[in-house]
Amino acid sequence: MKMQAGTVMPTTTEVPLYLSETYWWAYVHPRAIHVFERQWLVNAILWGQFGRLRDLALDALGLEAPGRTLQVACVYGNLTAKLLKRAAPGSSLDVVDVLPLQLANLARKLPADSGANLIRCDASAMEFESASYDRALLFFLLHEMPEDVRKATIAHTLRVVKPGGRVVIVDYHRPSKLNPLFVPMAGILHTLEPFAHDLWRREITGWFPADVKVAGVQKTTYFGGLYQMLVITV
Repeated sequence: MKMQAGTVMPTTTEVPLYLSETYWWAYVHPRAIHVFERQWLVNAILWGQFGRLRDLALDALGLEAPGRTLQVACVYGNLTAKLLKRAAPGSSLDVVDVLPLQLANLARKLPADSGANLIRCDASAMEFESASYDRALLFFLLHEMPEDVRKATIAHTLRVVKPGGRVVIVDYHRPSKLNPLFVPMAGILHTLEPFAHDLWRREITGWFPADVKVAGVQKTTYFGGLYQMLVITV
């Protein structure tokens, strides 16, 4: 169901079990927002790289974003507000998330007249029309998903973007062993992010659906290889 920023619409969509069991402390519990919705904290969690990675992702989407843009999942911090500032006149931004709490939090962060559509749905089961968006962004989402959910989310995202459109993915990546954060991050991810090591072991393109051909994939790594950005032309 859709809502404009500032309005919460009820829905019967269920919270996925992996979220309620694994990430209750970060997203599901009401106290999570009071803890994590701090710009300095989200920047610190990414070792001071949030702003850099955010701006790189927005640049990859386009200096202006005409047409329809899809952001898959809410993000703590000012990502969506910055994305809205890139929007061309007459364009639209849809943000999907399965958690009403996160959508309500994002609505509070945005002006009521921002024009953003906040939609509650499961990213791995999006029912949007195929080839209906010009671009899509997944910002530090895939590492929080078990493999089957990750594969389905990627498949649906590629499906809903038009041929010639762009999908930008920013997420973790296996760093060089010479990176001083290699050992600390291995421990942090093992303790708090049980699905994240999948992205250390395998390329994201390995979860692309076999029956979907993309026109191009450009991969760049950052911060000693700890982070990666994929720019996919559908």
